[in-house]
Amino acid sequence: MYAEIAGIILMFGLTLLAAWPLGRYIARVYAGEKTLTDRLFAPLEKLFFRLSGIDAQRDMSWQEHLKTLLTINFVWFFLTMCVLMNQGWLPLNPDANPSMTPDLAFNTSISFIVNCNLQHYSGESGLSYLGQLTLMFLQFVSAGIGMAAAAVLFNAMRERQSDQLGNFYDYFLKNCTRILLPLSIVMALLLLWSGSPMTFEGKDTITTLQGDTVQVSRGPVAAFVAIKHIGTNGGGFFGANSAHPFESPSYVTNIVEMVAQMVIPFAMIFAMGFYLRRPRICWMIFGVMTVGFVLLTLPTVWSEIGGSPAIAGMEVSQPTGAMEGKEVRFGPAAAGYWSIATTVISTGSVNSMHDSSMPISGAMQMLAMMTNSFYGGCGVGILNFYIFIILAVFIGGLMVGRTPELLGKKVEAREMKIALIVALIHPLLILAGTALAAYQLYADPSLPWLNNPGFHGFSEVLYEYTSASANNGSGFEGLGDNNPWWNISTGIVLILSRYLPIIGPIAIAGLLASKKYIPESNGTLRIDTSTFGFMILAVIVILAALSFFPALTLGPLAEYFSLY
Repeated sequence: MYAEIAGIILMFGLTLLAAWPLGRYIARVYAGEKTLTDRLFAPLEKLFFRLSGIDAQRDMSWQEHLKTLLTINFVWFFLTMCVLMNQGWLPLNPDANPSMTPDLAFNTSISFIVNCNLQHYSGESGLSYLGQLTLMFLQFVSAGIGMAAAAVLFNAMRERQSDQLGNFYDYFLKNCTRILLPLSIVMALLLLWSGSPMTFEGKDTITTLQGDTVQVSRGPVAAFVAIKHIGTNGGGFFGANSAHPFESPSYVTNIVEMVAQMVIPFAMIFAMGFYLRRPRICWMIFGVMTVGFVLLTLPTVWSEIGGSPAIAGMEVSQPTGAMEGKEVRFGPAAAGYWSIATTVISTGSVNSMHDSSMPISGAMQMLAMMTNSFYGGCGVGILNFYIFIILAVFIGGLMVGRTPELLGKKVEAREMKIALIVALIHPLLILAGTALAAYQLYADPSLPWLNNPGFHGFSEVLYEYTSASANNGSGFEGLGDNNPWWNISTGIVLILSRYLPIIGPIAIAGLLASKKYIPESNGTLRIDTSTFGFMILAVIVILAALSFFPALTLGPLAEYFSLY
C-alpha cells in the first residue's frame, strides 16, 4: 500500500514540476514574446495565414471571438458527420468496419468537437482508421479552442480599458503548433518505445499461450493516445481505453499518461499568473483547486484500497484491495487516483472500469464532474473557475459594504446575471436529463438500457448525463447507450454544456474589460488571499456540490449503505 501511495505522490509531484515552466512558456506565447519555438513554427503559421487570407494581427472584440469560435466548430461538425456516416466505403478501413448511423455520428461528432469524447461505440470495431484520424484532428483543435478562449479571458483581465482582446485565430493556431503538437510528439514517441502500436495495417493474427488463434486490433495508437491526454480529450482508440495494454502497456506509461493529462490544466493556472503578472492570484486559484482535488481523491483511494465491504462480510481476504475492473499492472490505488484526476480535469479517459468502482468512489467521481471547477480541461477549467470568482467577488463585496470589484472593474447586475445562468445551467442539464431518462424507464420498463437495476442503475443514468454536461466522456459502462435516445439527448447536453460556459465567461470578461478602471484602495476586496480562496471554495460547495446531494443519495450513497 505504501508503494502505491508513493506512486500517487510521485505522479502529482512530476505534474507540478513540469507545469511551472510550461505555464511560463504558454504566457510568453500568448504575450507574443520570443520563445525557442519561433524559428520552427513562425514560418509555418505565417504560411497558413497567407494561404487562408486571415489577418492574424487584427484585434477582435469579445463578440468577434465568440462568432469565430462557433463558426469553425460548425464547419468541423459538418465535415466529421460526413466522414463517420460514410467511413464504411472510404479509404483506410482494412478491417471493414461499418459506417455509423446518423444518431451515433451526431453524438460522436459533437462529443469530439466539444472536447468531451463521450463514446457510444467501441473504437476498434466502430471506427475505420480514417474515422480515428478525423477524431484525432478534433482532439487537437478542440483543445486549442478551449485554450484560445482562456487566452481571451487573460487579455480581458489584463487590459485597463479596452474592447480589443487579441486575435482568436492567432491564439488558436499557436496553441496547436507550439504547445499541443510538440508535447504530443514527445509523448507519442515514449508510448511507441514502450510498446504501443503505430501502424495502418489491419488486425494481426497471433497465437496465445493457450494455443488459441485470435485476431488482435491495432492501428495508429501511439499518436492517438498522445493527444488524447495532452489535450484532456480522453477518447479511447480501443473500447477499454487506457486499461487496454496497447494504450498503456505498463505502470511507467501509466505515470506518463497521468502527468500528460494534468500538465496543461496545471500550466494554464500558472500561465494566468505570469500573463497578468500577479503570481499570488494563480497560487490562490491553484490552492483552492488542489484542496478540492485532495478532498475527492482521499476517500476514493482509501475506498479502493480497502476493498468491498460485502466481500469482507463473507470473511474473504482482499489483500490487494478492490480489484474488480482493475488492471493488475496498475493496482487499486493508481486506478482510484486516475479516476478522480480524469473526472476533475474533464479528460474522461479510464485505466479501470468506473462501473466497478466502490460506491464511495463512484460518488466522488460524479461529484468531481458536478463541481466541474477543480483544474478542469485545457483552457475551459479557468473559464469555469472564473464564474465562481465572479460570484465570490459579488458576495464578498456585499459583505464589506462596497460595490463588488474584480481587478479594478465593477461587477454589476449584468455580469451577475450571466454568471448565475452559467452556474445553474450545469445542474439543470444533469438533473433534468436524469429525470427524463428515469421517467422513460418508469413508463417502459422493457427498455434495454440498464444491466444493473436498483441504486446502481440510477447511478449509471446519473453518471451519463453528468459526464456529458461536464464535457468529461467517461461512463458507467453497464448502461446501454448506443440508441437514438441516448445519442440525441446527450448530444444536446454536450452542445449546451460546452458553449454556454465558454460564451458566459468571455462575455463577462469582455464587458468588464470595456469598463473604466478603478485603482485599488484600502477598501478593495483582495482576491489573492487565502480568505478569498476559502470564500470561493464555500461558493463552490454551496452552489455546485449541494445541488446534487439528493441525486447522489438516491444512487451511490444508497448503494454504499446497502452493502452493510
